[in-house]
Amino acid sequence: MPENNLEPRSVKYSVTTITELMLPSSANFGGKIHGGYLLSMMDKVAYACSSKHSGAYCVTVSVNAVDFLLPVEVGDLVSMLASVNYVGNTSMVVGIKVIAENVKTGEVKHTNTSYFTMVAKNEQGETVKVPPLLLESPIDVRRFVESIKRRKLKKHIAETMDEEKKTFDLEKELSHLKDQRCVLSDDLS
Repeated sequence: MPENNLEPRSVKYSVTTITELMLPSSANFGGKIHGGYLLSMMDKVAYACSSKHSGAYCVTVSVNAVDFLLPVEVGDLVSMLASVNYVGNTSMVVGIKVIAENVKTGEVKHTNTSYFTMVAKNEQGETVKVPPLLLESPIDVRRFVESIKRRKLKKHIAETMDEEKKTFDLEKELSHLKDQRCVLSDDLS
């Protein structure tokens, strides 16, 4: 797609699914699939989905909360379901739902949902504008709005934590350690 082609593209235009059988070589010492392996798969599907929407090379710039809700077992058939939920000028938020299916029993479990922010680049490594997102259903609208709200919350949290760092007072903050599983060294007491 040429960079100047900015006709809106629907969410379904770039929906992408990657499915892979989980092998013992991807397992940790506890017999579960490595979280890092699953993250790698999520990064791949986010790239494919965002590149389809933008028609450009895309890079991951942010990953919003990756909570592993349930373990993935060796032998599970794992599907990464990705869709573009939001677009800015050069960035896209790709929502990813991870599903693991036990192929012997047919049991299906939702193991993770995450949001990857991807940025489109040209051959020179410069950011490029991406097509607008055509919202065709209430779910499309909900996901777009949720992405806006998630972005605002992330900015608010970052600003709040920056202020906390600037105004940190050890004596005042020691009260937060009450009933926590930590011990102050003699140098801090």
